[in-house]
Amino acid sequence: MKQTLNIKNMVCDRCKSTVLRELEALGCDIISVELGQIILDENTDIRYSKLEEVLKKHGFEIIKDETEILIEEIKIALIKKIENQDYANLSSFLTKRFNKSYSALSKLFSKTEGVTIEKYEINLKIEKVKEMIQLRQLNFSEIAYSLNYNNSSHLARQFKNVTGMSMTTFKNLQKWNRKSIDQIV
Repeated sequence: MKQTLNIKNMVCDRCKSTVLRELEALGCDIISVELGQIILDENTDIRYSKLEEVLKKHGFEIIKDETEILIEEIKIALIKKIENQDYANLSSFLTKRFNKSYSALSKLFSKTEGVTIEKYEINLKIEKVKEMIQLRQLNFSEIAYSLNYNNSSHLARQFKNVTGMSMTTFKNLQKWNRKSIDQIV
């Protein structure tokens, strides 16, 4: 058997390796570590207070509330969607993934996070754009195409609406102003 723990703010491979390292240090019998979730062997003898303390030190926390778990799963699904360059329609993607109506998911997300799912996805995309600009591997049109924008003008307008500056201005900055994925709302 196994114990499944849902973890808040675990949104990237670095997060996974940090959690894995800490679990190993605690002597846990780990079955798997995925974004937002750890699966331990049921025989793992660990004090949850110690585990919570270690996770909190790195900005993570164990989620027990079903609504919070669903919200975290939606966030992780959207992060993976963007990373995998999945061009599926947002509502179709979430409806299929969670087997719930998009309307219900959207209302719950907005109520809990104070922002719509659409705005959250846009914010994720803009942070991805910032990363791609910083890497300097693609031009603006290629970045727009890679994130499924119809054209670079649409991306440029969205970038300016979210950040208050043009992509060119951002590219020329010496100090990059990027948010970590777990800080996006």
